[in-house]
Amino acid sequence: MRWDDLKHFLAVARAGQLARAAAQLGVDATTVGRRLRRLERAIGQTLFEQGKDGQALTEAGERLRERAEAMERQVREIETGAEGGAELSGSVRISASEGFGTWFVAPRLPALAEAHPRLIVDLVASSGFLNPSRREADVAILLDRPRKGPLFVRKLTDYRLRLYGARDWLAAHGPVASRADLRRLPLIGYVPDLLYSQELSYLTEIDPALQPRLRSTSITAQHRLVAAGAGVAVLPCFMGDADPMLVRLLDEVAVTRSFWLVTHADTRRSARVGAFVEWLGAAVSAGQAELMG
Repeated sequence: MRWDDLKHFLAVARAGQLARAAAQLGVDATTVGRRLRRLERAIGQTLFEQGKDGQALTEAGERLRERAEAMERQVREIETGAEGGAELSGSVRISASEGFGTWFVAPRLPALAEAHPRLIVDLVASSGFLNPSRREADVAILLDRPRKGPLFVRKLTDYRLRLYGARDWLAAHGPVASRADLRRLPLIGYVPDLLYSQELSYLTEIDPALQPRLRSTSITAQHRLVAAGAGVAVLPCFMGDADPMLVRLLDEVAVTRSFWLVTHADTRRSARVGAFVEWLGAAVSAGQAELMG
């Protein structure tokens, strides 16, 4: 049995699909499949069942996953010890919401890359999150505080959201002087039944009668719709204030949310993870004006 085969096995167990695991590993799906078959021959058991959505672990696969993850933890501990007096190298995978990852983290990453030129950073900025409990990510920045799992969790920062509209569009459609005015304007928001967190339900918090007419699972798409003059939306201040074409509406309306920093309990002492967490903490402290508007 080879450790490289176990790494491929863990990637498929976490991703749930051969193709997705292959993309994460930087190899083709044929290679991953070949390694899985070799591993199954070595232990004489079937590890996955093929389902309509991908690969699901068998009971034998679940047992092997526990043992492989224990081995992985030992490898990480060895790597962490080796990193102590040397320049940081290897990779760290970060999962963040699309808005925070794209608009706040990404523009600041060059400073981290310059400070640690041998460190590889995977920024997964999307609607939905990778799970540190299943080792899908080294660090996750979540909208909800997780309540279970072998995790280390701390509050990263608060951030504020406000109403925005395009400057030219608002000039043509009249001023917005009260919450009642919002009811006559086209609103932009999330698709209600596709919310990946209830923390994203902003409009009903402002006024229960408000319903978005144009809806998207992407906060970046919502921003583009506002900028194109499609209507009014609730946006994070670090997005809305950064666009000079947008105007903030109704100063008395503000929604406050929080980001939570999450790592696996066994990996938070890794030098790579520690370096990223320290850098992100400093970036958040320096960026409070942007985060809070």
